[in-house]
Amino acid sequence: MPHSTTLLTTIAASLAAALAMGLLASRLKLPPLVGYLVAGMLIGPATPGFHADLELSGQLAEIGVILLMFGVGMHFSLQDLWSVRKIAVPGAALQIAAATAMGFGLAAAWGWPFGAALVFGLALSVASTVVLIQALERRGLLQSVNGRIAVGWLVVEDLAMVLALILLPALSGPLGGASAGAPGASALAMSVFLTLGKVSLFIALMLVLGRRLFPKLLWQVGRTGSRELFTLCVIAVAVGVAYGSARLFGVSFALGAFFAGMVMRESALSHRAAEESLPLRDAFSVLFFVSVGMLFDPRILMSAPLKVLAVVAIIVIGKSLAALVLVLAFRYPLNTALTVSASLAQIGEFSFILAGFGVAEGILPKEGQSLILAGALISISLNHLVFQLVEPARGWIRSRSRFARALERTTDPLAQLPVTVRAETLTGHVVLVGYGRVGRRIGEALAERGLGFVAVDENRELVEALRSRGHHAVAGDASVPAVLIQAHIARARLLVIAAPDAPGARRMVATAKMLNPQVQVLLRTHSEEEAELLRQENAGTVFMGEHELAVSMIRKVAELTA
Repeated sequence: MPHSTTLLTTIAASLAAALAMGLLASRLKLPPLVGYLVAGMLIGPATPGFHADLELSGQLAEIGVILLMFGVGMHFSLQDLWSVRKIAVPGAALQIAAATAMGFGLAAAWGWPFGAALVFGLALSVASTVVLIQALERRGLLQSVNGRIAVGWLVVEDLAMVLALILLPALSGPLGGASAGAPGASALAMSVFLTLGKVSLFIALMLVLGRRLFPKLLWQVGRTGSRELFTLCVIAVAVGVAYGSARLFGVSFALGAFFAGMVMRESALSHRAAEESLPLRDAFSVLFFVSVGMLFDPRILMSAPLKVLAVVAIIVIGKSLAALVLVLAFRYPLNTALTVSASLAQIGEFSFILAGFGVAEGILPKEGQSLILAGALISISLNHLVFQLVEPARGWIRSRSRFARALERTTDPLAQLPVTVRAETLTGHVVLVGYGRVGRRIGEALAERGLGFVAVDENRELVEALRSRGHHAVAGDASVPAVLIQAHIARARLLVIAAPDAPGARRMVATAKMLNPQVQVLLRTHSEEEAELLRQENAGTVFMGEHELAVSMIRKVAELTA
């Protein structure tokens, strides 16, 4: 009797359809991601013809989520996560509340009962981490301050959804679900306590034991010299920790893999581990988007077009505006607010889980699940366009909005140097834009040599830390003239742009040279194209990472072979 080939058929059909539709999307100047979603629709149960196995496709997609979040964790340190806690935790909580209220109000207007409206609102409130990471990586923003805030924001959202998924089964009866009876107050309190305890225990184990165990394991395997064993170790840790966290601690696969990647980052071989897992991450992330497309029933677009439009408006516009207001309320720059808003203008995996739970428990009508899936598909497809609108929107708002200009003249104490700073320390100094991995080393070297500098960074917590150590620092977006003025660029000797942001760098250079024609400029970039463009514009001395590394190695080779 021949063995079953369902798994092989599902993988082959998914990848082949994704390749064909991805190529077509690229030809139409659309992101390939849109093609992957359409490919899922074509092989899904809602369209005629061949149907791939929906359950198997979902499980393959989970592997993609695990590998992708593991890779993100290896590029996202605990310090990065901690540095954005003051905006990510309250911001995510308030944004979830605002988006849930919008979804609840819409469902209530349709006449849905309380429980259905609540689950519907929650499903619309949480964005897809997978979509966000891909969008940030594609634009080189993952390691930026804005990228760290967006990722930290979604980590908090994921934790909130883990708690919601634990509590909802206990509340199924009161919410109108099929489960009989309502738990007592003590039983509900115990459920919350156990959930928080398990999540806290998992995080503690990862931070205490994981940080010591996994880097040593990776090092020992790396010493064997076997590439196969090394790749196997990386995948085994990612999938094993993700599965174990879900089974033992009730943490989602994605969150478990993310923390596994963060502790694995402590290893000196973490960059190699990220590179080794990259092909698998890319392949399985494609399967994730195909599986999303398979869930979508396009008939909802014909039967309830106005409801679909209202759902998309809440996801793309309502959530984004709520996030924009919240980030600005925390006194972060307009650029940060717009980036976080674009990051949240979609929904994904947790929304599907909540919708599935609501339908299974009889809380959410089947139409609600279809509307959530339609909102996910459309918002994910539009997310590329939303990100492209960030820069034009920022320019338009600043040029036309009195409120935006008032924000740039904020009375925020971190946006201007204290009046106690001596004037002589702000003459002939260095203005250092970006105090990340590169900028920090430059700042430390300047301090060791007794050279004065003013650091400019969008991360308010970082600026607070610098000031507590006695350094001059200003919080804000350096492409805004008012921020460079606060850094006293007019009397500076040197402008060092250590943040890899080419469009913003041009505005910084233009402002600096207008206020101080004699100022020297050093810029950092990541690509040959950007470097050449900046040189043609005489922006300053341009440094590209790979080129400078090669120059240093050549110099060392010449020294050792002389």
